[in-house]
Amino acid sequence: MSNQQIILVRRPKGYPRAEHFALSEGTMPTCKNGEVLIKNLFVSADPAMRGWVSDEKNYLKPVGINSVMRSIAVGEVIESQHPDYSEGELVTGWFGWQQYAAVTPDQIFRKVTECGGSNLIPVSASLGVLGLNGITAYLALNQIGQPKAGETILISTAAGAVGSIAGQLAKQAGCRVLGITGSDEKVAQCLSDFGYDAAINYKQDGNLERSITELCNGNSIDIFFDQTSGSISDAVWPHMNLNGRIIQCGTSAIDSWSPKPQAPRRERDFITKRLLQQGFVVFDHMEKWPAVAEVLAALIRQKQLQYKEHKYQGLNKAPTALENLYLGNNTGKSVIQINHFNN
Repeated sequence: MSNQQIILVRRPKGYPRAEHFALSEGTMPTCKNGEVLIKNLFVSADPAMRGWVSDEKNYLKPVGINSVMRSIAVGEVIESQHPDYSEGELVTGWFGWQQYAAVTPDQIFRKVTECGGSNLIPVSASLGVLGLNGITAYLALNQIGQPKAGETILISTAAGAVGSIAGQLAKQAGCRVLGITGSDEKVAQCLSDFGYDAAINYKQDGNLERSITELCNGNSIDIFFDQTSGSISDAVWPHMNLNGRIIQCGTSAIDSWSPKPQAPRRERDFITKRLLQQGFVVFDHMEKWPAVAEVLAALIRQKQLQYKEHKYQGLNKAPTALENLYLGNNTGKSVIQINHFNN
């Protein structure tokens, strides 16, 4: 029995595209002592993958050439040689872009059933709203942003898998929520589905600074949930309020960090406005994932948290899903279904 895999065949310069990957037929992994054999049901495509395939300095080692693409996945335990896991359980973790994976417990984030993997919430949600994206939104917002009722928050990539959750959570905290996104369709989604007070399509107007000024409408920004960096961030910073907080959660507007891009100097803003800017990497907080997933699952069941998924069918669609993500062609969290759950 073979194991279909997507491998990285060429290291991209800038954004990864479908051409940088290839479909490969690997051998079916065996489950050794202390391991768990997983049949992947869904694999994920995430903006962070650009950094994972780059040889530039990052928080994880780069994926090796001709190696299975690193990915978070959710799957079914079909064989276990470890006492903590049983056949039929659903788990999520570092399983890669492949049909099957033999993993050790340190590669498993949590059991999906532990955070309410009921029929009310699809299994795929553990890759988005109950996984990397939702947990990032919750922890980054609350630990760094520390939102207070009456404050104004601005979120870039506002309709994305992280931004859409952060916006709803900020609204529940009593904030005025503003968004920046990349299409009129996504602006409408921010307003109708995710409860934003106002949002703009940054591509629509050739004058980004004027658009952001009009979006702020005389209000200074207390919290900037920055997932882009680049020119969008440069246009937002002049609107930061005294004691403002900047959550640096992504740099999607920068296609390469070599050479380092030039930008306005902000040291004077830090001093005069007493600003705080802090980077956030969700993998520093693995011990908090199960509890946060429980909180988010409860909000979903109570109809207080909405989320969107953009589903693809077949492992061979994973590279296309990733490329579409960088092109802005996704309409929700990008997940790729590759197997079906037996139960």
